[in-house]
Amino acid sequence: MNPRQIFRLLFVASSLALVSALGSAARATDVFYVSPDAKPDGVGSEKSPWSLTAAQQQVRALLTKDAGTVAPIEVRLLPGIYELKTPLIFTPQDSGSKNAPVIWRAAEQNERRVILSGGISLGKLDWRPWRDGVWRAHVPEAEAVKLPEVVDQLFVNGARQVWARYPNYSDKAVWLNGVAADVDAPERVARWKNPAGGYIHALHKGLWGGFHYRITGKNSDGSLALEGGWQNNRPEQGPNLKMRYVEGVFEELDAPGEWFFDAAERMLYFYPPEGVDLSSGAASVVVPRLESIVRFEGAHDMTMEGVVFEHTARTFMKTREPLLRGDWRIYRDGAVFFERAENCAVRDCDFEAPGGNAIFVSNRNRRVEISDCLIREAGASGVVFAGNPSAARSALFHYGDTQALDKIDRAPGPVSDDFPQECVVSDCLITRIGRVEKQSAGVTIDLASRITVKNCSIYEVPRAGINIGDGCWGGHLVEGCDVFETVLETSDHGAFNSWGRDRFWERTRKVTEQWVAADPEMPFWDAREPNTLRGNRFRCDHGWDIDLDDGSTNYVIENNLCLSGGIKLREGYRRVVRNNITVNNGLHPHVWYPKSGDVVANNIFFAPYAPIGMSDETWSGGRFESNFLHVPGMSGLKPALALQKLSRQDALSLEGDAQFASPEKGNYALTKNSPSDFKSFALDAFGVKSPRLRAIARTPQIPPPVVKGDDSVAAAARTVRWDGAAIKNLSTPAEQSATGMMSMTGVLVISTGRNASLEKFGVLPRDVILRWGKRAIANVDELLSAASENPQPDEIEIWRDQEIKKLKY
Repeated sequence: MNPRQIFRLLFVASSLALVSALGSAARATDVFYVSPDAKPDGVGSEKSPWSLTAAQQQVRALLTKDAGTVAPIEVRLLPGIYELKTPLIFTPQDSGSKNAPVIWRAAEQNERRVILSGGISLGKLDWRPWRDGVWRAHVPEAEAVKLPEVVDQLFVNGARQVWARYPNYSDKAVWLNGVAADVDAPERVARWKNPAGGYIHALHKGLWGGFHYRITGKNSDGSLALEGGWQNNRPEQGPNLKMRYVEGVFEELDAPGEWFFDAAERMLYFYPPEGVDLSSGAASVVVPRLESIVRFEGAHDMTMEGVVFEHTARTFMKTREPLLRGDWRIYRDGAVFFERAENCAVRDCDFEAPGGNAIFVSNRNRRVEISDCLIREAGASGVVFAGNPSAARSALFHYGDTQALDKIDRAPGPVSDDFPQECVVSDCLITRIGRVEKQSAGVTIDLASRITVKNCSIYEVPRAGINIGDGCWGGHLVEGCDVFETVLETSDHGAFNSWGRDRFWERTRKVTEQWVAADPEMPFWDAREPNTLRGNRFRCDHGWDIDLDDGSTNYVIENNLCLSGGIKLREGYRRVVRNNITVNNGLHPHVWYPKSGDVVANNIFFAPYAPIGMSDETWSGGRFESNFLHVPGMSGLKPALALQKLSRQDALSLEGDAQFASPEKGNYALTKNSPSDFKSFALDAFGVKSPRLRAIARTPQIPPPVVKGDDSVAAAARTVRWDGAAIKNLSTPAEQSATGMMSMTGVLVISTGRNASLEKFGVLPRDVILRWGKRAIANVDELLSAASENPQPDEIEIWRDQEIKKLKY
């Protein structure tokens, strides 16, 4: 035994002896150091640090005594790249206590020089020019470069490169960075010698997410053999055959930034982009191999702080687990993973291009904090909270699932406590997530309770910025966030998006209405506490700023600045919308239930209500009062007739110029001359507060105010009368959303009147007519022509309750 080893044993022994001697007395923090270049005989000092593994072992030794007798422990990570072969797993053995936490942190705060990598460096490669701008290098077979089974990501000099693909990658493309319908055309596939191991990625037919398929080879007829497509929880309509791309095919390597690895030959091919020099062999080349880097499994009173997480594997082919009738499926993992954790935190960390989710908080967790973090370029979501579905009563998993009322567990609340509760995401910058998986969000919450999302900046995302997937079990708070550039690749969502397809909800609304009429507390069996959206700024130019979809219940929406898409409330119960500003838009009430108990009061709207499928009964089920319809430049005040004639309420609502301070600069504070009763709120406090994140965070473009006419009048002008019925082209995103159609086609039935043809087929208001006899119907003119030629077809097709139904004459 050498002198260093003797010193190391004496050091640990003395530490344990000191713990015993002091008992429960307060002591100074124990500080130890680790380094990626640690020697085997390190003693944990700054000059003689431990490795990560040694540090964990030594910390556990110090914690073997009663936790109350142990001082706080701080493990400081010296700068460098820590390449992990297996995840760093924290358990109860690694945990501290309330008064003596265990903290793992970067030794040099705010330097971003400590990197925890889930990848493997390929070392100095002998690159040689090959052909057509492509270089290649042999990857030696050695334990030091033991590659993962699937090599589908490559980082060169820190930047993720493009796996050989068609069509070529473009940052300017709207969908999937470039799409083409002919990705599997016979003439293209015929050029591929061995495409096995590549993937075809496609959007959902209704742009509700995506699908992913692994190429397993070629069939005998030359077509591709595929497996996959299980990632979407609304798979009935299938993939969009025009919005697809293929990657991982050698013959498609033809553009700068593209690469391909021939596993059989261990040959790496790369077309270096401008500025990347391979000739010296000095380029850093990394292949991800781990799905997660740090895991808190049963840990408590621990913090990870100031480090960078990089190089985790993509997980889209493992995304299979459905949640409660949501649109997407999940995979329970992330670069950082929490399960059965309490009082644990990740602070001041960066997540650079994780292959899947950045952070996943799974099943039972309490008081987990994610704060002051930068998350960007994630393959899936930023932060996911997802409880155990077994905690929900009478759980259904697919959109079309139903159950009889006498089969439903009527006890309120969860079965168990196996879900995240009282957790926080605060002061985080989350951007460009969902690079592969389009069923993703900056922050998503399912089967959880009392989750706070506060002062976060979330933007440039394919779908929603923040998503709440069900009503279980409420109490969430979204406050002070700045969420914009959302729904960039999908459709029918919002910057904030929610569902409430809980056990009371049936897609056939009449069923739900009957059940709730008999038991008015039914909608709150799962939605136990209100979710609050307060003091946020939202902008969505491809949907709604706030989108409460299918059955979303028990919400308070107040003091929000909505810059583009307005506020949509589909059927649900007890939603309070008050003191919000909806720039260049208004409220979108869609197919409400009777006696919904909704309240819309004291808001400033820039446009009249935009209803879909509302009746006198459903309007009267809510309360509308003291709203203000802003008309820029209008002098004087008058009753808000445009609101009153729709709601049949709003007796105290007014119309006029709200007198904003400087709306062209985004300042929607009211001047002292404002005639509105609106209660002003802070309009300069959205998004991240951290100085380091605020320095790089973007803010949304502020739209100039515009004068909008009465949309209800314009909609009525487009309505066509047909033998007593009122019909129109399905022609707006709102109509598409309210009906659940995949695209804007067909004829929307507003009312049937006494139209003999529609009555005999049993057509109902809000049905969409898609086929009349053998003739497909895209618009009103085609329907009238088809009905004139064939007044009594044997069968027609309509869209109702989000599925095609065939009706007989």
